Amino acid sequence: MVTFKLNGKTVQGDEGQYILQVAEKYGVDIPTLCHHKALEPAGMCRLCTVELFDGRRTRFVTACNYPIWEGMEVSTDSEMVNEGRKLIVEMLLARCPEVPLLQNLAKGYGISKPRFKKEEDTCILCGLCTRVCERMGANAISLTGRGVEMEVDTPFGLNTEACLACGACASVCPTGHITLDRVNQKHARIAAELIPSEYDVGLNGRKAVYVPYAQAVPNTPVIDRDVCMHFKTGGCKICAEFCGVDAIDYTMEDEIVELDVGSIILAPGFEPFDPSAFDSYNYINHANVITSMEMERTLSASGPYGGHLIRPSDQKEPKKIAWFQCVGSRDLNRCDNSYCSSVCCMYAIKEAVIAKEHAGDDLDCAIFFMDMRTHGKDFERFYDKAREKEGVRFIRSRVHTIDPIPGSDDLSLRYVLDDGQTVTETFDMIVLSVGLQTPPEVAELAKKLDIELTAGNFCKTSSFDPVATSQPGIFVCGAFQGPKDIPQAVVDSSAAAAAAGGILVPARHSVTKQKEVIAETNVINERPRVGVFVCRCGINIAGVVDVPAVAEYAKTLPYVTYTTDNLYSCSQDTQEAMTAIIKRENLNRVVVAACTPKTHEPLFQETLINAGLNKYLFEMCNIRNQDSWVHKNNPDLATEKAKDLVRMAVSKVALMEPLKETAFDVNQNALVIGGGVAGLTVAKSLGRQGYPTHIVEKSGRLGGQALDLYRTADGEAVKPKLQELIDEVTEDENITIHLGTEMTDMEGFVGNFKSTLSKNGSSNGDETVIDHGVAVIATGGQPYTPSEYHYGDDPRILTSLMLDQKIMGGDSDLKNLGTAVFIQCVGSRQPDRPYCSRVCCTHSIDNALTLKKINPDMNIYILYRDIRTYSEREYLYKTAREQGIIFIRYSLDDKPRVEIENGQLDIELTDPILGRPVTISADLLCLATAVIPTQDEKLAQFFKVPVNDDGFYIERHAKLGPSEFATDGVYLCGLAHYPKPIDESVAQGLAVASRAVTLLAKDKIYTSGQVAETIPAICSSCKVCVSVCPYGAPSLTPEDARFFPGTAEINPVLCKGCGLCVASCRSGAIVLKGFDNDQIFAQIFSLNQAVGS
Repeated sequence: MVTFKLNGKTVQGDEGQYILQVAEKYGVDIPTLCHHKALEPAGMCRLCTVELFDGRRTRFVTACNYPIWEGMEVSTDSEMVNEGRKLIVEMLLARCPEVPLLQNLAKGYGISKPRFKKEEDTCILCGLCTRVCERMGANAISLTGRGVEMEVDTPFGLNTEACLACGACASVCPTGHITLDRVNQKHARIAAELIPSEYDVGLNGRKAVYVPYAQAVPNTPVIDRDVCMHFKTGGCKICAEFCGVDAIDYTMEDEIVELDVGSIILAPGFEPFDPSAFDSYNYINHANVITSMEMERTLSASGPYGGHLIRPSDQKEPKKIAWFQCVGSRDLNRCDNSYCSSVCCMYAIKEAVIAKEHAGDDLDCAIFFMDMRTHGKDFERFYDKAREKEGVRFIRSRVHTIDPIPGSDDLSLRYVLDDGQTVTETFDMIVLSVGLQTPPEVAELAKKLDIELTAGNFCKTSSFDPVATSQPGIFVCGAFQGPKDIPQAVVDSSAAAAAAGGILVPARHSVTKQKEVIAETNVINERPRVGVFVCRCGINIAGVVDVPAVAEYAKTLPYVTYTTDNLYSCSQDTQEAMTAIIKRENLNRVVVAACTPKTHEPLFQETLINAGLNKYLFEMCNIRNQDSWVHKNNPDLATEKAKDLVRMAVSKVALMEPLKETAFDVNQNALVIGGGVAGLTVAKSLGRQGYPTHIVEKSGRLGGQALDLYRTADGEAVKPKLQELIDEVTEDENITIHLGTEMTDMEGFVGNFKSTLSKNGSSNGDETVIDHGVAVIATGGQPYTPSEYHYGDDPRILTSLMLDQKIMGGDSDLKNLGTAVFIQCVGSRQPDRPYCSRVCCTHSIDNALTLKKINPDMNIYILYRDIRTYSEREYLYKTAREQGIIFIRYSLDDKPRVEIENGQLDIELTDPILGRPVTISADLLCLATAVIPTQDEKLAQFFKVPVNDDGFYIERHAKLGPSEFATDGVYLCGLAHYPKPIDESVAQGLAVASRAVTLLAKDKIYTSGQVAETIPAICSSCKVCVSVCPYGAPSLTPEDARFFPGTAEINPVLCKGCGLCVASCRSGAIVLKGFDNDQIFAQIFSLNQAVGS
C-alpha cells in the first residue's frame, strides 16, 4: 500500500493507482471531462489538475493519469487549482457555448459569460471517442489536424469500412458532439443504429451487455453475441475487466440440458400483432402512430420517457389521442386473425384513463371500437367510469385510413357515425390496440411435441379439461391456451400446476429442497440502529417527491445510522443489496418508504429474515398512495409530508421488539361448499392427490347450473361430460358427499376449522361435525328471473336455459318456428346490476346456430348492446353472420319493447343504422338473462369473507390472488366469484386445488406475530372485546380456571391484528403487539413536530 496525504488527510492506495482513483475511494470529487474507467487516462481536458507537493516544490499534475507515490501531498481544491479550473472551463465554454454540460460547470464556477470569443463547436477534443474506438479494435477515428484545426475524423475525412458503426464513440462523448447520426454521415459506411430494447419495444436502446429490465428475475446481465464488439473484432473486453467476480467467460457455448420430468407445462406466452403490414395506418412511416405496447411503455414510470406523456416525433405533450381497436384481431381482410384478443378493450380504456391522469383533464382521449368487450369482473364499472367521469370518448366506428397532415406532425382521420354522418378529426397521436397471437417459434414447438392447435394457432383444449393438451402429461396455461387477461392467466397457471401435480403424486417430496434457515440475531437490549430505504418507484414517487432530500433528512433522525434511496426497492437486486447492507451496517431496525404494505410488506419482511433479523423489526410508510399520488400537484408539500411519514415510521420502529409466531398443526381434510362444476373439480383434484375431501351440496343432486346447459362454446355436449365428472367424484374413496346439506355453524381457524353440517339446514339433531384444514366456497350462481319483456305472460317467451331444455329434449315445435328473437343483457349492464354476465352472448349465438340447424329457413334476430364473444368464441359470431342470423343493436336508453296482441308476439326497437323503428313478429322470444350470485350472508359471516355490491365474493387480489380470500385457508371458485363459462369454472376449480395444496402439504403453519394479547390482571370481564371482534378471537377463560378465571384471552390464530378489541377495551387490558401505546404515541408526537412547525 502507498500512503500519502490528500487535502491534509492521510490516505492509502494500491501501487500503480492514479490520484483520481484514490480520491474517488475517499469521496473526494475531482472534476474531469476526459476520463472513463474503461480507458487508459490521457489528461486531455486538464480539468482534473491538482496541486502536488513533493517535499521541495509545488507543481500541478493531472489527477487522472498521475500515479501515486509514498509521501506525496496532494491538494485538490486550493485557490490556485480552482482558478486554473475556472479558466479551463471558461475557455471550453467559449469553444462550445451551447453544450449543457459546460453551461452547468460554468455556473458552478460563477461564470455567466466567457471573456473569450465564442465559437460554435460542440467538441472539446477530450479524445474519449478515439480511445474507445481503438479499444473496440476498429481505429476508425483519430484526432486529425493541428492547432485550432484539430478535430475528430476518419482518415482523409471519408466514410470508412473500418468504422463498425458500434456507437461506442457516441456512448462516451461527454458533450453530445458525436451522435449516431454523425457516425452515419461522417464515419461509417454501414448504418449505425441503437440496439432496440425489447422491454421498451424499440422506443429506447440498450447495450450489448444488459439486464432485460429493472425488476427482471433473475436479475442477471446477459451478452448479446450478435452485437457484442468482442465477438465481432476480438477487441473490447471492457465488461470482463470490470466484473469484480470474474463471471464473464467469452468461451461459453450454448449447451443442451436434458431433464427427466413427469409432466410438462407450456407457458410460452404470446407476441403482439405487428401492424406494419397495414399501409393505410402509416405505422411504419409516422412516428406518432404507435402500438398499445409502445403506449404502455410510454406511460410507465420505468419507460423511455420516465412516465412523461410525450409524442415521439417532436417530444411535445399531446392534446388529443385516439385509440383504434381490433388491430390484428377480428379481421380476415388484412390479417388471418379472426378471433378476438380479449384484452384490448380494457387495456385501451386503462391507457386512456392513465394518460389523462398524467397529462391532465384537458387531454382529449377517443376510443374507436366495434364492440366494447368489458366482460371481466368490475370491468363494466371501469368502462362506465371512464365514459361518465373521466371524459373518455367512445366512438363506434372502424377507421380505414390515417392521413399525415403536411407541414405538421399531426394526424387526420375520417370516420362514419351510425347515422351516416362523416366526421374528419385531427389527433396528435394514434394508438393501435394490437391483438395477441402465437409466435411462429411456439407453433413450431407445438408441432414438434405433436400438440394439436386451434384455427387461431392456440393450444387446443376441452371445456372440462381446459389446461390439458392433446398429449397426455403436457399441460398449458396463459395466452398460448387462448388470449386472456392477467387474472385468468394466473388462474390457469395454478390450474396447470394442479393438473400436473395430480399425476406426480407418487413422486411427491422426492426431489424437494430444504430452504436454508438463517439464524435470527438477538437484538434485545441493543441500542436501535435504524436503516432507512427510500424508494423512487420510477417516477411514481420520484416524479413528485424529492426522494434524495427525504433520504438526506432521514440521516438527521434519532437512531438512524444508514440511509439510501433506490430506483425500485422491491426489485430482486435491491432486495439482495438490502440484505447485504443490513449485515454490513449491523442494522437492527429497518424502515422502507415506498408504496403500499398490502402487496410489498411480506417481501421486505422476507429480506429481514434473509439478513438474520426478526421480520417484525420493520416499518413501512406509504409515500406513494398516501403522498405522491394524492399530492401530485404540490411536490414541495409532498416532499415535506414524505419526511413526516418517515419521521413517524422511524419513531415507531425504534420501539419495536422481536415478535414470535405460534406454530400449529394442519388438518389434512378439505371442505368444499357447493357441488357444481367448480366444486366438483376442486374435490376431484384434491381427492386424486390423496387429501380427504367433503362436498356439501344444498340441493339433492350434484352438477349445479351445468345440469341445465345444452353444450359448451366449442360444441361439447355438457350432460355426458358432467356425468363423467360426477362419476369420478362419487367413486373416489377420498371424497365424501353430503347432499341436501347446509353448513349451520363454523368455528376454528386456518388449518383447523370445525364445521357443523345439517341435513336441509335443520337443527333437529341430524348434524355432522367436520374437522378440516381448508374450506372452498363454490356456491355457484343462478339465472335472473326477468320482470320485463312480458316474461311469464306467454309460453313463447323463454330464458336461455329454458331453450336449452327444449333443445336437449328434442322439442319438435322448434322445427316449426318461423322467426326467433334473442334479447341480450336482460338484467345485466344496468344501474342496479352494472356488470356483464360474460356468457350470454356466446350462449345465445350458439343456440341461434342450433335453431338454424334444426330449421335452416328460420329467421333469427339477436338484439344486443355489444356482442362479447371474446377469444375464439368470435368464430361463432362470424359463423352466425354467414348463416344469415341478423344482429340489431339497441341502447340502454332505448330498449326493445315487447307487445302481445291478438295472439301475435311483436318486438319493436329502433334500428341504429336506419334510425327508424323496426317491428319483428316472432314465434319465439329468448331472453338472455343475467347470472346472479347465490347469496348466503351466513356463510360469509362464518368465514369472515367479503362480498361486493353485486353479491359476488371478493377475492384477495384481483390479479395476484383471484382464487383465494384474504381470510387464510379459505378459497373461492366458479360463479360465486363471477359469471364464467364452464372451461373457466373448471380452471378456477383446479386453481383452488393448487392453492389449497400449498397449505395442506405443510405439517405446521404459523400465526402472525402482530396479534392482540390480554393483561388478565386488569381485565374487568366486561365481554366487550368478545362482542366486537369480527373474527371471534377473544373469549373468556373458564370460571374454574386456576389463574384469572372469567377474564378475556385472545386466540392468536384467529386474531387478524385489526385492533378493534384494543380500541374498545375500557380497562386497557388488551395490547396489540407491534402497535402498542408507546409506538402509536411516538408516531403521534412525531407528527406533532410537523404540526408545530
